[in-house]
Amino acid sequence: MVTAVKLVGLKVVTSDAFVLGQIDGTNVDTNAWKVTHLNIELTDDAARELAFKKPFLGSVKICLPVDFVSKVGDVVTLKTIMTDVKSRPECKVK
Repeated sequence: MVTAVKLVGLKVVTSDAFVLGQIDGTNVDTNAWKVTHLNIELTDDAARELAFKKPFLGSVKICLPVDFVSKVGDVVTLKTIMTDVKSRPECKVK
């Protein structure tokens, strides 16, 4: 079992080997006490590829459902390819 704390900082890679970024945090359903989404801080290349405008300070973050995850090890590998990630909206993390 992997705890949410251990996920933070891990690199995220799509199934077509594109480095998306790293996990910056998680969203938790407090009723079920389960992680529902991963907050991913995109690399500059990923933000450009996904057509997000990078802010002057900071970075772009997207929220991916945990259903997108294939496996967790030294990196988090997604089941999806880069084009499937393009449809995900930007996170509005506080």
